[in-house]
Amino acid sequence: MVALADYPQIAAGKVRQLHAVDEEHLLLVASDRISAYDHVLSTPIPDKGRVLTAMSVFWFELLADEVPNHLVSADDPRIPAEVRGRALLVRRLEMLPVECVARGYLTGSGLADYRRTGSVCGVPLPEGLTEASRLPEPIFTPATKAAIGEHDENVSFEAVVETVGRQRAEQLRELTLRIYRRAAEHARERGVILADTKFEFGVAADGSVVLGDEVLTPDSSRYWPADGYTPGQVQPSFDKQYVRDWLTSPASGWDRASDTPPPPLPDEVVAATRARYIEAYERITGRSFDDWPAPSA
Repeated sequence: MVALADYPQIAAGKVRQLHAVDEEHLLLVASDRISAYDHVLSTPIPDKGRVLTAMSVFWFELLADEVPNHLVSADDPRIPAEVRGRALLVRRLEMLPVECVARGYLTGSGLADYRRTGSVCGVPLPEGLTEASRLPEPIFTPATKAAIGEHDENVSFEAVVETVGRQRAEQLRELTLRIYRRAAEHARERGVILADTKFEFGVAADGSVVLGDEVLTPDSSRYWPADGYTPGQVQPSFDKQYVRDWLTSPASGWDRASDTPPPPLPDEVVAATRARYIEAYERITGRSFDDWPAPSA
């Protein structure tokens, strides 16, 4: 039987590791680590890696008619049993150095940008918008890809043009907004608002653009329950906002501006975060998380 140690690790991010399988394929392994405010926390969230993997597989399959993706299989003999359920066999791609962000609602760094400039990433917006306002149309708000410990920086469309060329930049914008609209429509049908999301694209050997990495997970997206949605206030969410809120509360005792790492998460925060991730998966997919494969010895 194949073991994870048989595959050389070639890259590691905040949550995932990449292992080389052969000249054409990689193993993308999602851990239970969780990051917040540019720190990887010391406390994992049980089953988080499985949720992210299951959610990505659902969306890759649903969106396959919109854009090709890098998924080869989630159930293949080349996937070691020890990472079953949280690893994907994927195609090798030359990844493009752009975080492709689509926003349908105003919150987070987009809201901060709007309050400063009246626009987001150079896209002008109407006056009078507030926290969680729905935008007239979804907008493309790209960002740089930051190294671990550094923060992604919002950039203009022209900055993307300078990085990858105008034709490729326009292609990325069109794909990002098209996929976002399709995904947001599906989520709405399931009672969930997809406020914003981040995609990563790569280039295949034939020059085609391919959707890669994770897709539309609670780590890369803001999901809000549609019932009770109220503009003008921070929305409850199915992502790691619950962890962020605890870290910045008096209960954590942590000063975000300090050089000290965040404290361990309490059991109740871990359990509540795990439940939110699973609820997001089950609501959006209509599937039971209990049916998703789990690792074995």
